[in-house]
Amino acid sequence: MLTDMQAAGARTTYRPTRREPAWPRETRAFPLERSWRQLSEAARSASDDIMISRWTSPQTGMSHEDATTPADQYFFGIALKTTRARLTRGRRTIFDGVMPVGTLYIGAPSQQLSAQFSTPCDFLHFHVSASNYFPPRRPGAGYALSEDLNDLILLRDPFAEQLAKALTERGHSADPDFARCIGQTLAMHLARRELPPARVNALPKWRLRRVEEYVGMHFEHHISLSELAEVAGLSRMHFAAQFRAATGYRPREYLLHQRIERAKSLLANSKMPLVEVALTVGFSTQAHFSTVFKRITDDTPARWRCACRNASASLRRPEPVSTSKFVAHVMPTDFP
Repeated sequence: MLTDMQAAGARTTYRPTRREPAWPRETRAFPLERSWRQLSEAARSASDDIMISRWTSPQTGMSHEDATTPADQYFFGIALKTTRARLTRGRRTIFDGVMPVGTLYIGAPSQQLSAQFSTPCDFLHFHVSASNYFPPRRPGAGYALSEDLNDLILLRDPFAEQLAKALTERGHSADPDFARCIGQTLAMHLARRELPPARVNALPKWRLRRVEEYVGMHFEHHISLSELAEVAGLSRMHFAAQFRAATGYRPREYLLHQRIERAKSLLANSKMPLVEVALTVGFSTQAHFSTVFKRITDDTPARWRCACRNASASLRRPEPVSTSKFVAHVMPTDFP
C-alpha cells in the first residue's frame, strides 16, 4: 500500500517511568502491547467478549513479529499511522507494501500470522469473541464468515476508521464502557458487512514496484489511468482492480497521497510559499492543494508547517545552564 498518516504527540504533563516507553498519553486508555498482539493476563480478565489494545513501535529498523489468533476469537487491526509492512503465513505472502492510515485487517480464529515492520507503526487492535458476534451457521460448523473474513487486508472502511478515531481521540478520558461500545459496534458492523462475491488478485509485487517508481518520478505531472495501466502491463480495468486490491487505494487516490507526502517534505524543509508548493507537487491551484491536504492530514498546510517547525525548534533548543552549578564552579578561584 502506499501512503500517509499522523501520530499524536506526547503531553508534557505525562512523564513515563524508566520501564515504560514514552508513548503518547492517549494510548494509556487501553493496554499497550509489550509484544505484538499479545495481551497480559490482567487485560484478558478485564473483559469478556471485547478486548482492545494498542501496538505502537517507534522502531525504524526491521522488526519481526509472530502471533496466532485464539481459536475462539477474531482479530481486527486498524492502522493509526502509515507504515510499511510484510505479512506472511508460512511461505505465503499475504501482503507486502505500504499500509496507510485507516487500513483494516481481519484475522479469523486459529490463524497464525508473521509480520515484518520496517518503519514506525501504530495500530489499534480488537480481540473479539467469535461465538458472540460470529455464531456457527449450524451445530458442528465453524464460525460464520471465518473463511470470508480471514486475511481481508487493506479494506478501506471509513466507518471502521471513524470508530478508531473516536476511541483514540478520547485518550485517557475514554472509560471502559465507551471503549467496549466502540468494539461491539465495530464487530457488529463487520459481521454484517457485505463482502465481495469474489476476491480480486492483488497486483503482483514487481508490477506494483514499477508503478510506484513511475509515480515517484512523474507525480508532479498529470498521470492518467491509461499511463499507469501501460506501465503495469495490464488493461485499465484489470490494473485498477488489482491495484486497489494490493494497496487499498484507487490509482487516483494513491497519486494524491504521493503528492501530499512530497508537499510535506517541502513544507518542512523549505520556505517555499504555499502556492509554489502546490504547483510543484502537481496541483493546479492552492485551494485544491489545501483541500486535499486537509482531507488527508486533518490539518491545513500552513498549520502543519507551523507545527512541524515548532517541533523541530523544541528539539534543537539547548538545555538551560544551571546558575548554581556555574557559581559553585567559579567561586574557588574568583573568591578566595
